[in-house]
Amino acid sequence: MSAPDAAALRAPESACALDAELCAPQSLLRAALHPLHAPPRAPGWNRAQLSDVIGAAVLAPAAVLVPLCARAEGLNVLFTRRVAGLRQHAGQVSFPGGRSDADDRDALATALRESAEEIGLHAASVEPLGYLDCFDTISGYSVTPVVARIAGDFLARPNPDEVAEVFEIPLAWLSDPLNLHARQVDYRGRARTIYEFKPAGHLIWGATAGILVNLLARMRT
Repeated sequence: MSAPDAAALRAPESACALDAELCAPQSLLRAALHPLHAPPRAPGWNRAQLSDVIGAAVLAPAAVLVPLCARAEGLNVLFTRRVAGLRQHAGQVSFPGGRSDADDRDALATALRESAEEIGLHAASVEPLGYLDCFDTISGYSVTPVVARIAGDFLARPNPDEVAEVFEIPLAWLSDPLNLHARQVDYRGRARTIYEFKPAGHLIWGATAGILVNLLARMRT
């Protein structure tokens, strides 16, 4: 999948806000995702944006969990905020996840392991739905996002060494085109598109915003 066009994402006729009722059915979610038995392949959908930086480098495999929580008003997306003292991406909003270990069977195993380590979310509370497209990062990772519904009674237990906060944002809010901001930045002599969401008290950008953009684009296709 090529980089989503910001104008298309904002066009009312093609990117209307997904209301809570529309967001809820699992059939809609599953139809938007790569099935669990057929995970996506590299390169990431955003590779063209980074081709001059990454080149032909082999990226390290990584995975994140995109957790969806059923609430009275619809589905919420669960995020973490990393602690300020981390070596990479300190203080940033992210999904639970990380680099794949040699013992991980697949991206789903990586996402579940990291979610248990970071926020105490164990497999028994997770219903995997499918995969989004891979997302490549400047830091050298090919990230496979796993979308899953999690138990409504899940109580996060953040690892204080990694996670400063766990919070939720309604999927309906994230899907509102007015809440997506796309801007151009110059990096290494080339203009690149940066996506941002700005819910109250938080800034979602970078890989996390890119993964959300991919989810919303696939749900509207």
